Amino acid sequence: MDVHVGARMRLRRTLMGMSQERLGDALGLTFQQVQKYERGVNRVGASRLFDVSRALDVPISFFYDDMPDSLANSHGQQLGRFVPKPSGFSEAQETFGEEQMNKRETLELVRAYNRITDASIRKRVFELIKSMAPEPDE
Repeated sequence: MDVHVGARMRLRRTLMGMSQERLGDALGLTFQQVQKYERGVNRVGASRLFDVSRALDVPISFFYDDMPDSLANSHGQQLGRFVPKPSGFSEAQETFGEEQMNKRETLELVRAYNRITDASIRKRVFELIKSMAPEPDE
């Protein structure tokens, strides 16, 4: 669970183009502590996760998105109950796995897209990319 939450923290930070040092500064931590959170070496407490979610501008549920069913279910059994898999934007991304989100090319594309300040140009780029992609199997 700690590794998954840390990986999601790293993913969002990277997508934002934020360094570990900058996130650490926002949280009042060293970059080494951020590094430990991201690797799952240290557990992120509830209040710290709240702070991280604000610094990374995502809901807390983001850190639990894409959690493997086996991990969510086994963790729930340890607590003596069933814990449903959290829902979020990840459900719409069924064919776009975690490995795709960690590729440098994907991260650079998202960063470049986010740097487009004109909303109409950003929308046209989005529509262009969608038009070039094959239709999903339904």
